[in-house]
Amino acid sequence: MLLDPSVYRQTYVEDCEVCCNPIEITPEFSNNELVAFEVRSIEQ
Repeated sequence: MLLDPSVYRQTYVEDCEVCCNPIEITPEFSNNELVAFEVRSIEQ
């Protein structure tokens, strides 16, 4: 998974590479370094 550190905080939905269910991904950056990473299943 590639993350873009040019955006301070972002949220997007992607299909899980293992089970193909949708997941919500929220990475957070500070000074181009990853400081927080949250993943939440949004299985339907």
